[in-house]
Amino acid sequence: MGVTARDLFLVSPELATALLATLVILADLLFRGRRGPLVLAVVGLAAPVALSVALWGDVHANGAQTAFGGSLVVDKFALFFKLLIAGIAGLALFASLDFVRRFHPYQAEFAGLALYSASGLMLLAGAADLITVYVAIELATLPVVALAAFTKLQVRAIEAAVKYLVLSAVSSAALIYGFAFLYGATGTVQLTGELSIGQVVAMGDPALAFGGAGVMVGAVLATAGFGFKLSMVPFQMWTPDVYEGAPTPVGAFLATASKAAAFAIVLRLFYAALGDFSPDWSAMFAALAAITMTVGNLVAIAQTNVKRLLGYSAIAHAGYMLVGVAAVAARSQEAADASLGIASALFYVGGYAAMTLTAFFAVMALSDAQDDHRVASLAGAARRSPLVAGALAVALLALTGIPPTVGFMGKLFLFNAAVNADLVWLALVGVVNSVVSAYYYVGVIRLMYLRDPEDASPLPSPLSLRVALGVTSALILALGLWPAALLDLAQDAARVILT
Repeated sequence: MGVTARDLFLVSPELATALLATLVILADLLFRGRRGPLVLAVVGLAAPVALSVALWGDVHANGAQTAFGGSLVVDKFALFFKLLIAGIAGLALFASLDFVRRFHPYQAEFAGLALYSASGLMLLAGAADLITVYVAIELATLPVVALAAFTKLQVRAIEAAVKYLVLSAVSSAALIYGFAFLYGATGTVQLTGELSIGQVVAMGDPALAFGGAGVMVGAVLATAGFGFKLSMVPFQMWTPDVYEGAPTPVGAFLATASKAAAFAIVLRLFYAALGDFSPDWSAMFAALAAITMTVGNLVAIAQTNVKRLLGYSAIAHAGYMLVGVAAVAARSQEAADASLGIASALFYVGGYAAMTLTAFFAVMALSDAQDDHRVASLAGAARRSPLVAGALAVALLALTGIPPTVGFMGKLFLFNAAVNADLVWLALVGVVNSVVSAYYYVGVIRLMYLRDPEDASPLPSPLSLRVALGVTSALILALGLWPAALLDLAQDAARVILT
């Protein structure tokens, strides 16, 4: 089957993002190391956003569609994540306009690699077969390896890149091995449509876990592969080291965009393809969620480096996201309850992106400005940079789950979905972990506002970074006070998985 114009339109957000990445790198030949390519990267992201919005309208009118022989699906679920990833990439690049000067004369390459990775993550959100899933993951991962080592004069950056490369290769091996088991057990690689994995699995023995040993082994190995992207215990060992060693904007991108795309494909694979045996993988994800959030929060308490602290915070929040995965699993639920579970999970992913970006942007303005990433270096930050310290305080309170922030609403929706799915124990574990997390989040706030600074001189920050901080901080409060704006989009996207 040849490629049609319709296929190209359906994949236009990814094509536009990859084309933009190429143009940004070529533009550096004209601008010769100046900021022009970075500005082009930020402004140019309006194209994939506009194309995604156009596709949303097309899908709303005509329903979900497939491209390239069914290897890609374009529905509201995929488009929700494409818009989210494009927004994250735009904010991260905009906040980095001044930061990337330290990469001179390779600023354009930095932006181009970030955009290539974003195109792979957007492709992953719409992947409809196992081969496309694997290709999209590799397309998204390899540019990040280079990005992690961009500060090439720092040993920690090289160490972060090598760890990410090696562990990513191991996770890819586990993933492709799991896919091989799924294909061998079912004879198909399709996640949706006719002759999909779900249809074959549904004919399996309901008395056996996952319908059979082959599918069970494949699902477990695939979970291990995706667990790397999600920073899920016990596959989280790379997270604090890479976040500490990589440039701060790269850590922000990894903590948000990469997690969002991995979460999307996990939901599509397990709910769409293995939904008839959802009680089996629901129990698996519930246990992983409890362990992940507990390990992340407990180890975060002992951290003295702010980027490592955010790394363990990301691990803990991966556990909260997995609460949503476990909660949407019960096929015995009413359709409305299942839709609420998926929508709650999507809402939390969007809110988590705003909270985490704010925290990383504040670290760029406070810690990177001093070239000191010790938590102790934040002492008295409220006096040296009151607006940035205020934004960081808002982000940390939101990550704790304090009202009226999006973090509170997100956890409320998630834990409510868990209770509706008869996972009361998991909701209680989540509540206890939220209380534990307050110890280190509020500890940082106390340090910024109640301790005297080691150096009382002001910490100026560039305009682009302040604007990005303002946008993400406003989103934290706006989505906390008016959650319907994001929840309605999340519910539209969630209904796709149920059909």
